[in-house]
Amino acid sequence: MNLAKALWRQGLSEPDTPAIFFGAQQWATYGQWATRSASLAKNLLDAGLKAGDRVMIFMGNHPRYLEILWGCWWAGLVVVPVNAKLHPEEAAWIASDSGARWVFVNGEGSHDDLGSLRNAERLLDISHDETAALFEPEHALSGLPPPAESAHDALAWLFYTSGTTGRPKGVILTTRNLMTVGMTYCVDVDSVSRHDAMLYAAPMSHGCGIYAIPHLMAGARHVVPKSGGVNAQEMFELGRELGAVTTFAAPTIVKRLVDYCAHMGLSHDEVAASFKTIVYGGAPMYLADIKKALAIMGPRFVQIYGQGESPMTATVLSKYHIANTQHPRYLQRLASVGVAQTPVLVRVVDAANRFLPPGEIGEVMVRGDPVMLGYWNQPEATANTLVDGWLKTGDLGCLSEDGFLTLKERSKDVIISGGTNIYPREVEEVLLTHPGLAEVSVLGAPDPEWGEIVVACVVPSPGYTLTAEELDAHCLAHIARFKRPKKYIFKETLPKNNYGKVLKTQLSQELREAQAAKQPPSAN
Repeated sequence: MNLAKALWRQGLSEPDTPAIFFGAQQWATYGQWATRSASLAKNLLDAGLKAGDRVMIFMGNHPRYLEILWGCWWAGLVVVPVNAKLHPEEAAWIASDSGARWVFVNGEGSHDDLGSLRNAERLLDISHDETAALFEPEHALSGLPPPAESAHDALAWLFYTSGTTGRPKGVILTTRNLMTVGMTYCVDVDSVSRHDAMLYAAPMSHGCGIYAIPHLMAGARHVVPKSGGVNAQEMFELGRELGAVTTFAAPTIVKRLVDYCAHMGLSHDEVAASFKTIVYGGAPMYLADIKKALAIMGPRFVQIYGQGESPMTATVLSKYHIANTQHPRYLQRLASVGVAQTPVLVRVVDAANRFLPPGEIGEVMVRGDPVMLGYWNQPEATANTLVDGWLKTGDLGCLSEDGFLTLKERSKDVIISGGTNIYPREVEEVLLTHPGLAEVSVLGAPDPEWGEIVVACVVPSPGYTLTAEELDAHCLAHIARFKRPKKYIFKETLPKNNYGKVLKTQLSQELREAQAAKQPPSAN
């Protein structure tokens, strides 16, 4: 079953229905969207691409993103969506590892800044006329080839998520995975009708883009803000102009929306005129923050928990559960990530993968049709993560007697800043290429806006005078801006155990104590 079949159906049966908006301006009807994606598919195949080939999308949010996604699927190709905030060299590594033949970008001007990506078989900038021509139809939709035949377990979306080693891993998501996620949204997360509108403010390369699938299935509208990102005023205005929208937001985005509401003094009715539903996830939401959000914006929130390996689909805390303030365990539920979504099983296990009773903390495991097929070209990592069909999430949590999952902490050292995963070792390895740095340990520190920020504890090389500005410039030359440390703590030594391993737990404790005292940590 090809994911593009839903677009083909909508394009033939409802050709004049508004589909894609760029800001408040209509970009395409369903007929135009389907015809453009079908034309792109034909041109891709005519140029020599074959079913199963990978096509990378290294773009910020744009209406073309949707046309490219469904054009690739229409042709039976695999999309490799890459966070537009990544450094071009990081994106080039993903292109190489995935074997992506073509790369779509939305650069503004010269490709000189794209580094090794220029070595791709074909680099297509959507701002150029020759790329736009790929979407121009030579025939009506009925005269273009239908979507290619596709098996349920055919690779459709190759999503790269960094591992604790710092090297990204390609998560193999199949047609079945994405179809299940799409249909489950309508069952467990929120109802969708053709009158609804999905607003893409968070990156379309991640979960926000996956939520295009259920909204297309329902024939709803798709709205890309002109800013291409998160602007609270713009988001509220688009909702008022187009009708209450749905959006996916990391907790840091929710905070911006809440702060804007509070600043503008908006009533619940005024908020309801802009937002139907706000699905939040991707990072922990503190209880105090969701309570404040509900008080200021009203009951329009749904929480989901998932990860790249089971995208958007592990548990859900529904509008009903969030609004049911009379339940005797309301606050306990509000602090949880909800109950298992319909197509999955969720369990908590000990180190030997044995079921743990309610209330006991262990590793969260997930099983069901949304779970990935495995990691791209990494059989060992796949075997370590998929055990008897169960996905080992690496997250620690506990289940209540009534099935609500509460996450306690992550078993990996991942830092989640603004809903985006940042892996310390990746940053450490870049910093250690600086000649003036002897040792470094990167960790996360709590932050009221971002959830966590990246902090680097550094030991300069003997006789070398090192500055935070110098290290910052070094990071910017090698990794994405959002991964670089927001704070550097200069130390004479790093604490280590008897085996020479840096004691990050001790560093974290020192950092918390220093923050509490509002004084810099000791240099020793």
